[in-house]
Amino acid sequence: MATCATCGSTILFGGARLGEFCFCNANCLARGRPLTIAHEIPDAVVADLARRIHAGQCPKCQGPGPVDVHKAFSVWSAIAMTSWKTQPVIACQSCGTKAQVRALLSSTLLGWWGFPWGLLVTPMQIARNISALTRRPDPLTPSPELLRAARIHIATQAVAQAEAKG
Repeated sequence: MATCATCGSTILFGGARLGEFCFCNANCLARGRPLTIAHEIPDAVVADLARRIHAGQCPKCQGPGPVDVHKAFSVWSAIAMTSWKTQPVIACQSCGTKAQVRALLSSTLLGWWGFPWGLLVTPMQIARNISALTRRPDPLTPSPELLRAARIHIATQAVAQAEAKG
């Protein structure tokens, strides 16, 4: 199984490729284009931005940090249609927990109604949310996921500047 280079979702079927990278859908492919240059950004620059994000205010509630990446796993189903996703949330612990609880509750209510995937994926997403709720990011240092998000942010800005200059 492949993993989406943009959002980290597991790709069971289909997906798109750009060079060495796999993406779960066209939106992630479009957002993932900066990954082709992300490896060129110096680690020190990435670490500096990640530390500033980690020590800064929460982008969701404007409360105090530490800010890190929290993953919320959701699924919904309707008869023969099932859709599931992993949503990374860059936020403080409180906002990250709220996103995970919302995903857990919505998946518990809406995930079961599809056959066969709803019945198979819903328990997996519920378990992933419960697991995520029990794990806490290190309050002193940015997580690898936050470092990756910082690297992608810098690469996205570089691509946008290059496109603006033409």
